[in-house]
Amino acid sequence: MQNYLWRVRCVIAAGLLIGALSASAADPDIFANKRGAIRGADPVAYFSLQPGDKAVYGTDEYAYEYMGATWKFASAENRELFIADPEKYAPQYGGYCAFAVSHNFTKSVKPDVWEIIDDKLYLNFNRRTYKKWAKDKPGSINRGDENWPTVLTSCEAHNNCAKPTK
Repeated sequence: MQNYLWRVRCVIAAGLLIGALSASAADPDIFANKRGAIRGADPVAYFSLQPGDKAVYGTDEYAYEYMGATWKFASAENRELFIADPEKYAPQYGGYCAFAVSHNFTKSVKPDVWEIIDDKLYLNFNRRTYKKWAKDKPGSINRGDENWPTVLTSCEAHNNCAKPTK
C-alpha cells in the first residue's frame, strides 16, 4: 500500500511539474524585458508623434503595473491617460511584432519601428519586417487579429516564441 501511495504521489508531482514548465514556456501576454513593457517606451507618447519619429521612453518615476508588466511613461499626464484607458494606448498584440503575429509566431520589437492605423499602435521587430508587414496592411492586420487569441500558446507548440532579450 505504501509503495502504491508513493507511486501516486510521484505521478501527481511529475504532472504538476510538467504543467508548470509548459505554462511558463509560452510567452507572457505583454512583450516586456528588464526595461519594462515595449522596452520601456511610453505607449501614450506614440499618439503625439509624427510618422518616422523615434519612440519616447518613460522613466521609473512614472511607472504603472498593468497585465503583469511594468509600463513606463515620460510624464504623469501620459501615465494617467493610460490608466484611464489602457486599451486605447497599449500596442496591438501585447506589443509583440505585428508581422510575426500575422504569421502566427511571436518576436520582440524595436520601439522605433511603429505605426498607428485606425487609432491602434502596431510595433515591429525591425524596418525589414515592417516593410513586409506594410505591403498589405489590411491583410496583415486581419491575419494578426485572427492569430492573436491563440498565438501565445501555438508559438510554444511550434517552438517559435519570442526569446527573452536584454
